[in-house]
Amino acid sequence: MSTDYNYDEQGQFFPYFILTITAILTVPTTYSWLRSSSDLESTAPRIKTDYQAEDGEIIDSLKAKQKRKERKIKRMTFSLAGWAMMAFMVYLILVTARTVEKRWDPYDVLGISRSATEKEIKSFYRKLSLTKHPDKIKLDEAKNQTVDWANEQWVDLTKAFKALTDEEIRRNFLEYGHPDGKQSFSIGIALPQFLVAKGSGKFVLAFYGLLIGVLLPYFVGTWWYGSQKRTKEGILVASAGTIFQAFKEDIDAGGIVEAVSGADEYKELLVGDKAESGLAKIEQKVLAPGEHAPFAAGLSAKDRQALVDIDDAQRRKTLALIWAYLGRVDLADATLNDEKYEAGAIAFLLNEAFAVMALHFSVIAPVMSSYHLSQCIIQATPPNSSPLLQLPHFNPKIVEAIEGPSARVHFSVQQFMDLPAQERKRKITGPGLLSDVQYQQAVTIAQQLPYLKVEKAFFKVQGEKFVTPNSLVQFVVKARIIPPGSINVPAITEKDLEDVDKVEKRSDAAQEDSRIAPPLAHAPYFARDHSPRWHVFLGDSKQGKIAVPPFTFATFDEPLFTEDGQPTYNMQTLRMQFGAPPQAGRYTFVMNLVCDSYIGLDTKLNVTMEVEDESRAEQISEEAEISEPGEDSIAGQMKILKGEKVGKKSKVEEDSDEDSSGSNTEGDEEDDDTSETDTDTDTDGE
Repeated sequence: MSTDYNYDEQGQFFPYFILTITAILTVPTTYSWLRSSSDLESTAPRIKTDYQAEDGEIIDSLKAKQKRKERKIKRMTFSLAGWAMMAFMVYLILVTARTVEKRWDPYDVLGISRSATEKEIKSFYRKLSLTKHPDKIKLDEAKNQTVDWANEQWVDLTKAFKALTDEEIRRNFLEYGHPDGKQSFSIGIALPQFLVAKGSGKFVLAFYGLLIGVLLPYFVGTWWYGSQKRTKEGILVASAGTIFQAFKEDIDAGGIVEAVSGADEYKELLVGDKAESGLAKIEQKVLAPGEHAPFAAGLSAKDRQALVDIDDAQRRKTLALIWAYLGRVDLADATLNDEKYEAGAIAFLLNEAFAVMALHFSVIAPVMSSYHLSQCIIQATPPNSSPLLQLPHFNPKIVEAIEGPSARVHFSVQQFMDLPAQERKRKITGPGLLSDVQYQQAVTIAQQLPYLKVEKAFFKVQGEKFVTPNSLVQFVVKARIIPPGSINVPAITEKDLEDVDKVEKRSDAAQEDSRIAPPLAHAPYFARDHSPRWHVFLGDSKQGKIAVPPFTFATFDEPLFTEDGQPTYNMQTLRMQFGAPPQAGRYTFVMNLVCDSYIGLDTKLNVTMEVEDESRAEQISEEAEISEPGEDSIAGQMKILKGEKVGKKSKVEEDSDEDSSGSNTEGDEEDDDTSETDTDTDTDGE
């Protein structure tokens, strides 16, 4: 038996090869392109309002641009091209299948069913011999049928008959696929012959050299560099280094703004002539005297000095653009305004990365500065400005009409909405203030802000009555979404504040899918869609350190609003888990709950955790078991007559009954073996 190598002269194998390789690349690319996004920004509801900012068209165009970028146009183009290539290969396969010689099959030659028995085959062959034998066949000259054709046809029929009836020939057919036994072995190479024909070799060599030596290293290098040049937070590694170098434990929001202005992301935004174009105009407007502040953009004297001290024109323009965004300064130029809003969106991403870096130092002050700056960026308000500026149509003049010209403490949105409706409207409507329509728009937005009001906060250990050293502790926060200005809020019941351990049978993915997302943040000046997130952490106020790192919550376990937009006031449960201290004692923390999207909706509480020594906890547990009268005791029967609940027999009593000792010791065995620690929750401020 000889082996013969040949190329795909008829294009029989080449389409299969190309189809397979293309499918391997195209199918996953198409899936990643078409699958629906699970991001909250794509699935969360929106606050109902018809309000639009003055530069709404610019902001909407930037949002659309970002969404197009997230859709991955390159992936879409590649997948469509891949499917087109696959369709063409299928077409070639179908075409070549009609012209390629089929594998020799005795059943097909005889025209008989594969289920036919040997007796049926012999009978059928005898019938064929009466019409197909060369001595008996009637030749049709019109079809060019000759004696030689008849002989060849009969030889094929005879060979097929013997392949199915003759023992030796049948064995050859079953083992080697041919009645004559072993044949020469042919290997088809899935390349068209023209690629390797004489004179084409140098082109094939050049093709493979380009593919393996240039294109493959280029794409792999591009992918690797792209994956390594950004951090997990999505910012450039070089930018992370710049921000890290600017970190200080006493840094404030203005200092963070200055730090993020040096990021390389802005070099990509302000390329070429954009690096310096319009700088003088921006600075003139940003540093112009403000009606209700030293500067129009809300800078402090320290922030102004930081701006003018920068020598690099590109970074100086970046910092001025960010302050122009925070101060809602109209730059009177479409291009500059476009850069302003994009600079604000980039600053938010960089500030989030700064918060992650600050957490590694466990210092509360810079983390809180970063969280508060996130609120300011999303709402486009200067740091330390009035929370009322996040309401539609509100400006410093309207805020002054509410607070008075010499107010030292700003009103929160909750305090504003708690004013009597007539007084509230009288203060801010009229000539030079708000119209009735504008006032109604502002109130409508305020009544939809998701203020998370903490009703109770406590520590617990699942399955235990006490917190013991080194145990796994849960810090549980019971809270309700109560928008500012809410009326007829249902009272809290004891059942609302209960926290019973539940055995979750659903998978983590199923639980996450069933959780409720709040409406997207009302941020008319922010050029991105953003779903609010709440950060909860425990701090040591004496040392200014973070005791338990923040847990971030973006969804809830109960509906927040009804279909018509009314709050449900459902009790929500937030949990954060951490290890208890190694020593017993009384530990007091400051709980901070911060929303990253709205100003003035934060909560701060003092919470205390009692950590009991294990031996002491066991002693208290035993004393508790015998302190409650059982159902068989006289005292227990009296409580039953009064309609009160009593405990079952304790283990001590059961053992005593078995020993017939006559002991009457009763205990209380609770159905729920989980208890809560005694936790003080004093509100320092909301």
